Amino acid sequence: MATADVVAGSARLNEEATLLAQDLRKLARLATIVALLTSPALIVYLMHQRHWPWWAAVLGGLTGAICFRGLVDVVFRRLIPWPSLFGVQDANAKQEDVTNRRRAWWWRKFYVRMIFIVLPITIGVWAIVHFAGWSTFIQLAFTAVTLPFFLLFNFAILFGPLMLVGITQMRGFEPGDADWGVRLEDVRGQAEAKEEVRKIVTLWQSGEMFERAGGKRERGLLFHGPPGTGKTMLAKAIATSFNAPFISMPGSGFAQTFIGMDAIIVRWMARKAKRMARKWGGQCIVFIDEIDAVGMRRASLAGGDSMTTLDRLRSQQNFYGPWGAENRGGDIVVESQAWRDWLFEQREPERRDPYPRWLRRVDQAVPGGMMGMGGQLGLNQLLVVMDGMDNPPFMRKVFTNLINNFLDASYIIPRRVGRVPLRIRPPKPRKEQIYFVGATNVPVQNLDPALTRPGRMGRHVWFRTPTKNDRKDIFDLYLNKVAHEAELDTEKRRDEIARITNGYSPAMIDQVCSVALTYAHHDGRNEFRWGDLLEAMSVIESGAAINVKYVEHETRAVAIHEAGHAAAAHVYRPEVESSRLSIRMRPGSLGHHQSFQREERFTQWHHEYFGDLVHGLGAMAAEHVFYGENASGVSGDLETATNQAAVMSGIAAMGLQRLDDESTPEAQERLKKRFEQIGLQLMNRTRGSADYHADAIASIIGDPFKRGIAAQILGQAFVTAYNFIEQNKDRVEDLANRLVEKRELYGDELIEILNSGGFRKPEIDWDKDETWPRM
Repeated sequence: MATADVVAGSARLNEEATLLAQDLRKLARLATIVALLTSPALIVYLMHQRHWPWWAAVLGGLTGAICFRGLVDVVFRRLIPWPSLFGVQDANAKQEDVTNRRRAWWWRKFYVRMIFIVLPITIGVWAIVHFAGWSTFIQLAFTAVTLPFFLLFNFAILFGPLMLVGITQMRGFEPGDADWGVRLEDVRGQAEAKEEVRKIVTLWQSGEMFERAGGKRERGLLFHGPPGTGKTMLAKAIATSFNAPFISMPGSGFAQTFIGMDAIIVRWMARKAKRMARKWGGQCIVFIDEIDAVGMRRASLAGGDSMTTLDRLRSQQNFYGPWGAENRGGDIVVESQAWRDWLFEQREPERRDPYPRWLRRVDQAVPGGMMGMGGQLGLNQLLVVMDGMDNPPFMRKVFTNLINNFLDASYIIPRRVGRVPLRIRPPKPRKEQIYFVGATNVPVQNLDPALTRPGRMGRHVWFRTPTKNDRKDIFDLYLNKVAHEAELDTEKRRDEIARITNGYSPAMIDQVCSVALTYAHHDGRNEFRWGDLLEAMSVIESGAAINVKYVEHETRAVAIHEAGHAAAAHVYRPEVESSRLSIRMRPGSLGHHQSFQREERFTQWHHEYFGDLVHGLGAMAAEHVFYGENASGVSGDLETATNQAAVMSGIAAMGLQRLDDESTPEAQERLKKRFEQIGLQLMNRTRGSADYHADAIASIIGDPFKRGIAAQILGQAFVTAYNFIEQNKDRVEDLANRLVEKRELYGDELIEILNSGGFRKPEIDWDKDETWPRM
């Protein structure tokens, strides 16, 4: 019933609106007749009283009639409300209503300007000339004309140099200039990202059929991933292969000094892109590096954390030293995705503010700041520019509107004669296609959603840090560019090179090949070999510290320590593969054991956590087996093991590894007490926090029950590592001796030694006294 009333009411309103429109049309026609009937009197007056020529009098009479007709429209529209034609199906009535509204707007604007602008200026000019003379009028007119130019000149003096800082960072490359020698085939280690980009670029180049089928081309791309993974290189490869102009702009270039300047920079960039696109076939690529500098969302700046405690611990996983060791001692390095991401982030160059320090201090002193409101104006303008790239040309649209509005307001020129239109057609959207490519190192969720939504930069391409297979692909590129022995071209050797270069970026791989060739030329050889490559890796990783010599007994102790790590990892961590064992000093460590995950892992089981603990405590167990005591170098191992045992007990609800099911509950409780006693002695208690919510590990260790379970886990892992080293003592010693001899063991050589060493898990009898180490 209510719906029927609404429909009836709507029909009644439409009928009333139609009748009102008809009455207004009749009234307008009557006003036109009155204007035409009175125009002869005006013509006669102008000819006989003002002595105008007949043609000027006729033109003046016609103009007077039109002005009178416009005044009537203004008055009518002021006194009578506009009819609402919502729901009216008569297209002619709607078109006539649009024309009438446009006429009323034009004449209202005309009379406002005449009354409030032209009339006061005319009276002022007459008064100046009448009372002060023409010379004074000329002086005032000259001042009024030149004053805007002086203001513009002062603006350029004040803001020009500051804005120039941003504009000069905007680099434009035309086809031919943008040939960096980088093709899509040269971008290695990012197969998935490259294939995704290839699909999008194909639509950019020939997407007309796709659009005719109803599809919509991607306007922008967002490259995200750790620094040094090839985002900028792929953008240059797109520009080179696409054969289109390319504009490169760092995000910091939008961070202008004063509010509003960043928006001007964005407009300048858009204008430059359109101009280059018109010159070179209608397409242009705009690459904005570090787009997070201008596109960061306000919510991310204000804080807020929705991560779980375990996720936070993983994201803030402790890595130490320049090579991201798992322990503070710096001698256990395990390649994983989190490790590679951390390592590449540490290599990111520090972003420098292009503005002087004194200007930044002034900005901080001003309430709210002056420097672009944190880039929000620049971001808003960038969003507007991305949406309006295909809008009609501004000046052409303005010109068309001026002409059509004037013709409508003249009353005497119809909109069309038959099928011939007498108005300028509205300008069509631009044919130029501007494509935006952004690159960022921050998570996508930290960017403003308005920037990353579909229609803008809605296509996200992730760049991962190079895995073993990726590094192999990158080495295939760079090794083919330098002279090397044929042995390095075998599949086995290429695979080994990829395995031992954990954490290498493409730039580091290029540098290793170059340094290796330098060593070969220094020895009078035209090609480098395997030994040159290893030496180049040592120099790049460790620098001048590689020649530090230990005393003999310390050399053996370091070798025993590292051999304990490597042997324990080989047996108790089958998910990782050792890639390097070294007693060469690195910054922060005397030696190191390096390995990598055979497969990308995102979760860990209980036995894998326990294997991590045995791996970390294997060095301390080796020192106890060989020396009956441990050195201070195990402090970092104990800290990492304590943290991991706390995570197992306090977060993941894990306890001891399964004991003998046939033992009595009393015997198992007795074993737990012995494990706990050893674990409490090993447990690193230097970590603490008054705010347990801010430090999850301190909170767990502070809880007596959880601390007891963590101590049991820690004690069981150490006793297991101790028995493993004790029963494989000769094999561990042989590995240490080989390490002392060569100082570094790499790749296949290390794997062969470990595989042929005969290392095995011990059968532990928990009831024997010799099972338990003396602490």
